[in-house]
Amino acid sequence: MNFSFLSPVSDVVLAHNALLSPQALGRKLRIHSAKNGMPDLEGVHIALFGVLENRNDAHYIGEAFQINEIRKSFYALYPGSWHATVADLGNINKGETVEDTYFAVKEAVSILVQQNIIPLIIGGSQDLTYANYRAYDALIPMVNIVNVDCKFNLGDSQKPLKSDSFIGKIVLEEPYNLFNYATIGYQTYFNSQEEIDLMEKLYFESYRLGEVSKDITLVEPVLRDANIVSVDLNAVKASEVSVNQKYSPNGLDGKEICAISRYAGISNKVSSFGIYGYKPSKDDEITSMLIAQIIWYFIEGYNFRVKDDVFVDEKSYQKFIALVDDQELVFYKSTASGRWWIEIPFLSDINNKLKRHTLLPCTHQDYLEACNNHIPERWYKAFQKNCF
Repeated sequence: MNFSFLSPVSDVVLAHNALLSPQALGRKLRIHSAKNGMPDLEGVHIALFGVLENRNDAHYIGEAFQINEIRKSFYALYPGSWHATVADLGNINKGETVEDTYFAVKEAVSILVQQNIIPLIIGGSQDLTYANYRAYDALIPMVNIVNVDCKFNLGDSQKPLKSDSFIGKIVLEEPYNLFNYATIGYQTYFNSQEEIDLMEKLYFESYRLGEVSKDITLVEPVLRDANIVSVDLNAVKASEVSVNQKYSPNGLDGKEICAISRYAGISNKVSSFGIYGYKPSKDDEITSMLIAQIIWYFIEGYNFRVKDDVFVDEKSYQKFIALVDDQELVFYKSTASGRWWIEIPFLSDINNKLKRHTLLPCTHQDYLEACNNHIPERWYKAFQKNCF
């Protein structure tokens, strides 16, 4: 595997790591160092790397950055009772052009996903999600993206790619691989009415900040259905982060963003995870520690993955049928985890995107509402997208 575009972890960080307790996380990672080179990836489950690219940040003013402080905070944490092996592959530095960086990110993600290793990306600007998405072009036919953000980032697709418009490029540029896009934690006043209307028109999903804060479990099914999860630190409220990182007095708090990260880790489907929008400052400790904990919770979630979504053995699930307006809705409940799914029927007479019966993650509440003659919103949107 060619990872020549990855530079090793800084000697400063490694010197700091050497002073940590032997039980600390940093002492248990496989680390890309100048002295020892790239670690063996045999048996690795999650591979962390930084991308030092922010030139397409919508507010870029020429500042450079490093993620050394994030690594120091992450290395100093203690692992749970984990079975997963984690590697730190170092950094992808800025290319001569932003497109060069995108190419390196795409290559790294593609190589790792094909090896069944989850890339865990620390950015740079969130437009890097576009490169992450393009890595899937040759991997799977349809992709689901979840964006944890206060904005939809649809933007004007006619303009150059930026951190606040990358989703518009994903939607409109070939090859068309996007099946579902969902935003968690959006704040209405940061989004134009045109973008809100477009989200509805495309049957994409959106979860307002108030909804998420009221009941964090609402977002578990959409994360269970995601291939790519992209976290923008602007989704986090100002009181939780350092000076340069502050964006809005309202936003997700530390517990909520970590719970979302854990749900992403638990999902059997999530195969890449990125944290973007990091802006170092002189009082950086609080932001770097928050990012370290977001990463920690993703890995924690990964270690609790249960293969509960293969409904072959009848003992592994219960099947329920609800009739809503002459529409038969078929639900499945895993006996291993208690999680719920709803079947999206195969429509043979139209250009069906998924080409087969598909099980869509849902909640027990969706089943109860179906029993009361209400079609679940997630089912309706997925069904409509299938009819495009």
